[in-house]
Amino acid sequence: MNRAASVSVIMPAAGSGQRFGSQSNKLFAILDGKPLWQHTVDRFQHRGDVRQIVLAVSEEDESTFREQIAAISSAAPIHLVRGGATRSESVGAALDAVKKFAAESAVANASTPTLVAIHDAARPLVRQVDLDRVFAKAAETGAAILAAPVSGTLKRTTGNGSETVDRRNTFVALTPQVFAIDVICQAYARDRGRLATDDAQLVERTSHPVQLVPGSADNLKITFPEDLRIAEAILNECRSEFV
Repeated sequence: MNRAASVSVIMPAAGSGQRFGSQSNKLFAILDGKPLWQHTVDRFQHRGDVRQIVLAVSEEDESTFREQIAAISSAAPIHLVRGGATRSESVGAALDAVKKFAAESAVANASTPTLVAIHDAARPLVRQVDLDRVFAKAAETGAAILAAPVSGTLKRTTGNGSETVDRRNTFVALTPQVFAIDVICQAYARDRGRLATDDAQLVERTSHPVQLVPGSADNLKITFPEDLRIAEAILNECRSEFV
């Protein structure tokens, strides 16, 4: 591909706060003075290559998101779409909005998005240098994801106990996962509801290679309340990395 990237960012945001132990969406939890999801949007909204951000939200959260979006200014347009019962359904709904945006851009002779970056809305600490690298690799190859090498010892249960798994060439998938728009649309068109642990797996099923780009291990996903304290400590210590 090797062309200047124009990126649409999709953030699935329709999950519940069940594991977080909250009655409301964990994305509304306050991190360093503002809702968690706003920190995540901030990682992308000032980049010159990001054309739009699409949040896939639940029906019950939509009004809260709209109120909070109205109270901030964003360099990139933030759009809401209704998410589904599963992550794949939410990403699929957001992809429909991205395709519509791409068609409208083409008609208006505007910059048409060439890449789609799918990023967990609960990952507020992705570094700009990592975004630079994964966007560049996806523009070159059509499919790239951030990933961190497995550092701990891996074990697998057996009938008699456990065995050690060779961790060489083993990575933990992170986000964003970035694809040429035609590559990810084809993967979702062929999805047919089959289970997948991430979007890269859907692309792998089409036989399109997915490149791994080393990313910082502190690009953590907020899952439990204690993760917020860790995120705030990282944010305060390395604030210049997240602007």
